[in-house]
Amino acid sequence: MTVITDTLPTHPDRVTRETAVDFIIELFRHIGDRDYIGEAVSQREHGIQCAVMADQLENRDSLTAAALLHDIGHFLHAYEEDCAEAGIDSRHEDCGADFLARFFPPEVSEPVRLHVDAKRYLCAVEPSYFDRLSPASIRSLELQGGPLQGAELERFAANPHLADAVILRRCDEGAKVPDLQTPPVEFYRPILERLLTA
Repeated sequence: MTVITDTLPTHPDRVTRETAVDFIIELFRHIGDRDYIGEAVSQREHGIQCAVMADQLENRDSLTAAALLHDIGHFLHAYEEDCAEAGIDSRHEDCGADFLARFFPPEVSEPVRLHVDAKRYLCAVEPSYFDRLSPASIRSLELQGGPLQGAELERFAANPHLADAVILRRCDEGAKVPDLQTPPVEFYRPILERLLTA
């Protein structure tokens, strides 16, 4: 197993409030060029495209930050990059949200935690949504448990962060455009710094 955290500029456990934004920016610079497995964009391109879309839709710092950082768990987990192709669900949403919750309010961390279940939710309540999924997203949906059903669906529908998680999920699916011109990740530094919790 390749431990992803061995390639980071510093270990995530050593990040503090004072170094969190620098660490995040360096993650995007340091390993953001990795392929977003199964898609035609890099991890950096995907995150920034998602942030651009969220900002255009809602113009709320917390949702823009959540969109930018929704896949940060892919940079932090201890699985090989192509683990989904090997049938392993890395639970990157929890890894990323747990890290972000140390520094940012729930309005940032919880949509990140919920963005996978938001895909499962949309596939359950909006059947045409499945048709918009890329092949890689369909493959990961199977690993993640398929469309939500029963009590799981009811719990998710009652979550106070449902609306933002669904918006984030829609941005996630749309943020896979090759060669799209976007701002550099540094553009989002002021937003991240404003959102840091005391």
